[in-house]
Amino acid sequence: MNSVQIRSAERALSVGTWLIVAGAMLYSILTVTPLMAVHTPDEWDWTAPILPLVVDAAVVIVVRLDAVLARLGGHGGRWPIALRWMTGCMTLALNVADSALRKDLVGVAVHAVAPLLLIVTAETGLAYRRAITAALAAQEARMRIEQNEREQAEREQREAAEQRAREEREHAATLARQQREHEAHIAREQTEREEAVRREEREQAEARERAEREARERREREREQQQRERERLEREAAQRREAERLEREAAARREQAEREEQAERERAALLSGGPVNEKLPEDSARQIVAAAFAEGLPVRATADLCGWSVGWVSTRYQEYRDTTAGRKLEVASS
Repeated sequence: MNSVQIRSAERALSVGTWLIVAGAMLYSILTVTPLMAVHTPDEWDWTAPILPLVVDAAVVIVVRLDAVLARLGGHGGRWPIALRWMTGCMTLALNVADSALRKDLVGVAVHAVAPLLLIVTAETGLAYRRAITAALAAQEARMRIEQNEREQAEREQREAAEQRAREEREHAATLARQQREHEAHIAREQTEREEAVRREEREQAEARERAEREARERREREREQQQRERERLEREAAQRREAERLEREAAARREQAEREEQAERERAALLSGGPVNEKLPEDSARQIVAAAFAEGLPVRATADLCGWSVGWVSTRYQEYRDTTAGRKLEVASS
């Protein structure tokens, strides 16, 4: 059932409740006014409708405020319950009093219909509204979680695409730089060879010793050039390894942050519901207790959220404390 259907059912419940309340108020005024007129001095007969109006006004207040509190997910405590039942019993007593005094059992039964229907409708409407409010809150929480997951997936895809494009650009730049350096190295070697040929042509008359000395110097230069090239390549390899290590560490930190954020959202979703009136299933209750323990909520508040007893929740808290202490001891020993 979607939110539109839930709100339509809530409107139908509200309209039906107010129709029953209005009908019961009118019927109560018409029924109780003659009784009050009989039991009121003649000069005060005009005050006869005041009492049913006061009682029915209290009924209207209770129904209206219960609807507002149920919509907000709140609970008024014992006094609203006492007022609701007191006004219902007063309405019932006033409606059947005249027939009861005349010992008319059929009249008692007939006049009890409207008050009893009003009492049951008030209690049932309150339960329905609380159930509808809980359903709406759960549906909105699911929608928020799905939206956050979609946004997170889109953000991760964008980041991955940007990372791949950045890596491709860096790789292309590295290849281009290496190609330029290689071409420069080849050009230098070619130039040196050409100069050597020209020197040999100019210096053919020089002694073999000078030729050998120049050859040794040339070989030494080539070895130094090769040594520098090896050192450069080793530096570049070290830089690439360092960059890859930093990228792996950054990816690990991002994954850790994402896992913590996911856990935080799951705890927030479990704790977003209000107090419940009955026990939740044990698996759901354990999940709520685990989330509440992680958030540091009091035992009483956690018991209200899952519907289980304070003792049961305290036992679960102690289990989590023992587990946490054991993990700390394992970490310390390791």
